[in-house]
Amino acid sequence: MQTLHLPESSHPLVKSLFHHKDQELLTLFQNYPDQGKYFVAIFCRYGLIVYTLIRHSVRSPVQADYLFSQTWRHIFYEMRPLNLREQDNTDGGTTLQNWLINVTAVCINQADLPPVESIQYSLSAAPPPLWCYVGLVLDRMEPLLRLILVMAQTFHWSETRISAYLQAEGESVSPIEVKELLKGAYRTLEENLPADIREIYWHEKILGSQLEPDLDQQILKP
Repeated sequence: MQTLHLPESSHPLVKSLFHHKDQELLTLFQNYPDQGKYFVAIFCRYGLIVYTLIRHSVRSPVQADYLFSQTWRHIFYEMRPLNLREQDNTDGGTTLQNWLINVTAVCINQADLPPVESIQYSLSAAPPPLWCYVGLVLDRMEPLLRLILVMAQTFHWSETRISAYLQAEGESVSPIEVKELLKGAYRTLEENLPADIREIYWHEKILGSQLEPDLDQQILKP
């Protein structure tokens, strides 16, 4: 069976958090939303458990990777307001591990997976924590910037083709203006991603100055 490789677990920012208890990491994650390392640490601690559960439930490794990423995206949003003491009727409350297992089971049972041939997701190219934080930025990005960024990165369209599409949709944007808007989209992405996420996954790569950042198309898929 395919094993899970988590290269982010060896990053100094993540390793420095390994001594924290689950509740401490959860509290830090909730109290410091502008820092991504706490979610990455939780992902590294329980990624293998979640992946194993999914891999035993899904026949195709391609679908398993896809469901794994979707499950962690669900975990990311559900964990932000999570209060473990409210999860059951016992005095001590449930544990983070048990909660993660339960959420994973729900995601497995409710999964409506696309056919293998239609899945373009790559786990190594778009690790779930990076995908989650990029998704947050995209959700908050001005719609036109987001659309241009997705067309350029996901569909690899030229400025001319993007301009033609936008004009057909009633947006009067020239190819030169598309290029400038694309620069703005890259800057917005860089400026709004947590600095520690950029350091862990991109080694503090300066996207805005490069104009064509090394963004894998899978990260920008919804």
